[in-house]
Amino acid sequence: MKKPAAGMAPLPPSPTKSKAGTGSGSPRLLHSVSGEWSVVVRRNVKSSLLLLLVLSTFFVVSVLRSSRSFAPPPPAAASEAQALTPQGETVPGDDGRGDDQEQISDAAGNNVAAERERSSSADISLPSTNSSTEAAAAAAPSHAGSVDMEEKCDMSMGKWVREPKGAVYTHMCATLAEYKNCQKHGKDPGHLYWRWQPDGCDLPRFSPERFLAAVRGKRLAFIGDSLARNQMDSLLCLLSQAETPMEVYADGHDKFRTWRFPEHDFTLMVMWTEFFVHAEPVVGAEGEPTPSFDIHLDRLSANWTRRLPELDYAVISGGNWFFRPNYLWEGGRRVGCVKCSEANLSDVGVPYAVRREARAAVEGIARCRGCRSGLVAFLRTYSPDHFEHGSWFNGGYCNRTRPLEEAELRPDSAAWELRRVQLEEVRRARKTAAAASGGGRRFELLDVTKAMMMRADGHPGAHIDPRWQRAISDCLHWCMPGPVDMWNELLLRRITEISPPAAAR
Repeated sequence: MKKPAAGMAPLPPSPTKSKAGTGSGSPRLLHSVSGEWSVVVRRNVKSSLLLLLVLSTFFVVSVLRSSRSFAPPPPAAASEAQALTPQGETVPGDDGRGDDQEQISDAAGNNVAAERERSSSADISLPSTNSSTEAAAAAAPSHAGSVDMEEKCDMSMGKWVREPKGAVYTHMCATLAEYKNCQKHGKDPGHLYWRWQPDGCDLPRFSPERFLAAVRGKRLAFIGDSLARNQMDSLLCLLSQAETPMEVYADGHDKFRTWRFPEHDFTLMVMWTEFFVHAEPVVGAEGEPTPSFDIHLDRLSANWTRRLPELDYAVISGGNWFFRPNYLWEGGRRVGCVKCSEANLSDVGVPYAVRREARAAVEGIARCRGCRSGLVAFLRTYSPDHFEHGSWFNGGYCNRTRPLEEAELRPDSAAWELRRVQLEEVRRARKTAAAASGGGRRFELLDVTKAMMMRADGHPGAHIDPRWQRAISDCLHWCMPGPVDMWNELLLRRITEISPPAAAR
C-alpha cells in the first residue's frame, strides 16, 4: 500500500463489493462511503489552499525585495542637501548648469596666461592657457563647485519706493570729506527719500549694530577705483552711527586708507586700483602720461594682491576705466585694444576686456596661496553714469529730481552687457574655487546694476566743491547719503546670511 503524499490526509480503505457481484452496495454503505469522501475532499482542499497562500506570500515578498535591490538610491535628506548647496545670490536665467555650454572665443584662449604677481606678502598665480579650468572644476566635488545661485528673493530686481524716514545718517557725517558733501554744495535733499524695494520681498534698513556684530574680529576691504572708495565712505558713515571709527592709515591721495572700530575689533580698508590686472599709463610723445593704459591681462595688480592674505572679506568692483583708449597685453605683446583706432590692432570691445579682467581677479583670489581658507569675495556689478548731453568737461549734466521708471531704462545700455559678463565670471569663479581650495572660499554678488541705472537723480552733478574742480559735472559718483547706501544694505544682508552675528545664532 502506497503511503499518502505529504501534506494530504490518508485515504480510507476501499469498500467491499457485494457477494452478488453486481457492484452495488447497500444504501447505508454508500451513504457512509460518500460522507467519508466529502470529509477527505474538504480536508485536502483546505490544506491545498493554505499551502498555496503560503507559497504566494513568499513569492510576493521575494519579488518586492528584488525590486528594491534594483531601484536607484534614494535622494539625500533635505537637511543634507541644504548643507551642501552654497547660498548665492540669484542670477536670472541661471538654470544650475552655469555657463559650461557657452564657448567664449578670444584671441588669447579661455584662460588667463600663467604669470605670478609677486609681492612681500602674497604670491597669486593665474592658470596656464594650456590648462583647463572647466576640467579641473568637473573633477571637484559637486557641492563645492555648485553654480546654483538661487535664493529666497532676487535682490537685483525691483523698484525705488518712497521712504519718509530718509537716510540712516546725515550729510554732516564726521568722516565725510567736505568736497563730497552734495547737500552742502546745493544738492536738493529729495534724493534721500527713496529705498530699494526688491520684487516679492524686502531689503531691511541698514543696522550699524548688526553689521558690526557680524564682522567682529574681521577685516574687510573695498578694492577698485573711486566708486569702491564711494562705497567705503558710505559704510564709514553708516557704521559711525554705532561706533566712532579711528583712522589708522591714509596715503594722502584718498586712495589707500584704513579705519579701525576697536570695540568690535573690526578693520575697514580701501585699496585703489583702476584695474584688477597690472596696468601702466601710456606715455605720450612728450614723455607725459596719457589717459590711455597698457593693460596686462596675465598679471594681477600688486596694489591689492599684496594685502589680500590679510582679509576675511574682499569687495571688488570695476569696469569704468575701460571706457577710454586702452591697449591689452598678454605674453609680453599687444593682443588687442579697446576704443582705439589702430590699424594693426583689433578693437575687442569693452565687455571682452571687462570679462578678462574680472576672470583674472576672481581666479587669482581662488588660487591665492597665502589667503585665508574662509575668504569671501564679493563682486559688485557695474554702476553706470547718467551724463546727458555731454560729459565731464563739455556740458554734460544730470539734473533729474526722481528715480527713473523701468520703462525709461535703455534695453541696449552697455550696463546690461557688462553686468551679464560679471555674473558669468562669478559662476566660473565658484568652480575654480572648488578645484583650487576645496570650496572653502566663497564668491558672492552685490548685483546693483539695475537699481543704479534707475537713480539718475542721485549724483552730485554740479553740486561739488568748486575748490576741488571747476566747470565740471559729476554724474558718475554718488551723493552721500544717497543711493550708494543701498550697496551696503546688500552687503549686510549677505554677510549676516553667511556668518550670522553670535547673538542671532
